[in-house]
Amino acid sequence: MDARQWIAIGVAVAVAVLLVFAARWVLKHKLGRVWRVSRYLVARTTFTAYGAAAVIGVNLALPNPGNGPNEVDWSTFRTIDHAMSILMIATLTALGISLAYAATDMILARLSIANGDADRKARRIQTQVRLLRRVITSIIVVLAIASILFTFDEVQALGAGLLASAGVIGIVAGVAAQSTLSNLFAGLQLAFSDALRIGDVVVVEGEWGRVEELSLVNVTIKIWDERRLVVPVANFTTTSFENWTKQSTAITAKVMLPLDWEVPIEELREETGRLITSSKHWDGRSWSCQVVDITEAGDVMVRVVATAADTGNQWDIACQIREHLIGWLVANYPESLPRDRTQFLAQDDGEASYASRFPTSAFRRHEPNGVSGPPGGDPGEA
Repeated sequence: MDARQWIAIGVAVAVAVLLVFAARWVLKHKLGRVWRVSRYLVARTTFTAYGAAAVIGVNLALPNPGNGPNEVDWSTFRTIDHAMSILMIATLTALGISLAYAATDMILARLSIANGDADRKARRIQTQVRLLRRVITSIIVVLAIASILFTFDEVQALGAGLLASAGVIGIVAGVAAQSTLSNLFAGLQLAFSDALRIGDVVVVEGEWGRVEELSLVNVTIKIWDERRLVVPVANFTTTSFENWTKQSTAITAKVMLPLDWEVPIEELREETGRLITSSKHWDGRSWSCQVVDITEAGDVMVRVVATAADTGNQWDIACQIREHLIGWLVANYPESLPRDRTQFLAQDDGEASYASRFPTSAFRRHEPNGVSGPPGGDPGEA
């Protein structure tokens, strides 16, 4: 190609890029206040829009093959045209995915504003939108890859043979991708059965945390200490787990206190009620203080229960109750603290005493004559 053809390609690319720049400027500065989706379009298409514009510009300015000394011969043109076709499919696919994500970002942002823990509907829709866009994106990417592969003549010839044996290949592919497909269907089942939502508080494998992400393969749980627990989606359909926010965020805090038998129950109940009713973490529904069990070790088990609006307040009020009652009992009723008792029983009249069985034992405190123990040691040890 001569210089004029290169210049034409450069001008076409520059014009396409400038058009994209102008469109993005209008979306950001003119339509941003009246059309909410515009800012998401600008944010999502930063690279994909310019890439697609450049490829379109090159395709429009690409010279036709000719026989002149400066013309592109047919074989070179086919190679360049094939490469540009692949780039066109790839960039337009990326741009389409970016546009779809921009539209769903607006939906998710609006849901996040109203997405408190108590808003189960918003969290359910948010979970479904996130999962559906991942599924649709995966399908689009697979179709784009298939389209790129079918631009090769060898693959097109192979495709006719594949269609004849599509049933066998489908069975083999299904067996090979059994784990992936099970996770995919498990994710859809979780999302649309409302069994698990983004933001749910769950207990999985003994770990307490909040669902941070639900993908086609894994569920990411953000644990309270900032760790992340990644669990395969299929595990949630095959094993049981605790969902503390399945119906609502309201939950009950429970504090167990092992105390002594001398604990004043009525005074303890009165102090507990005063504490709970004045706590900002109590939601005003109910509370109780009851003796629920006597342990084998002899401790009186007092259970204090208080309702809370969510798991955060549940944890705070449980700690508040525990800390306050420990200090109150130590200061006012220290005899109520748990302790062990040992009772020594006197011997029965009909049982022979140790002294009568071993009259010369060294363990006897004093002999009748005032001498402690025999000089020969304890015969009972023999």
